[in-house]
Amino acid sequence: MDVIPAIDILEGRCVRLYQGDYDQSEVYGEDPLAIAQHWYSQGAKILHVVDLDGARAGKPQNLQIIEAIARSIPIHVQVGGGLRDRNSIMAVLATGVSRVILGTIAVEQPQLVADICAEFPGQIWWHRCPRW
Repeated sequence: MDVIPAIDILEGRCVRLYQGDYDQSEVYGEDPLAIAQHWYSQGAKILHVVDLDGARAGKPQNLQIIEAIARSIPIHVQVGGGLRDRNSIMAVLATGVSRVILGTIAVEQPQLVADICAEFPGQIWWHRCPRW
């Protein structure tokens, strides 16, 4: 079993939503980069990051924070949230993350996702792409 710590980013802070409700969030860290470095120092091999602002907006909103995390720790960083088109996926991959996690686009545009999986082998995560 792999334990993968997660950082959910909302308005630049690390939060936990209560039952997915953006109006009911608990802040557990003001600095996502510091939290990422903490998880790395605790031995994490992979870090899962969710751009909650991006999920709500339908396109990535925290690219600077995501890039800072990906470039500051030498482990796999995977990102989800707001990746609903090719340009958004490319923008997140350009930050240096290891892979992206797809949801909505995988349901709505499976052929596009299959094409993107072929273009970026090992960097796209959904149920039909090869895994790490």
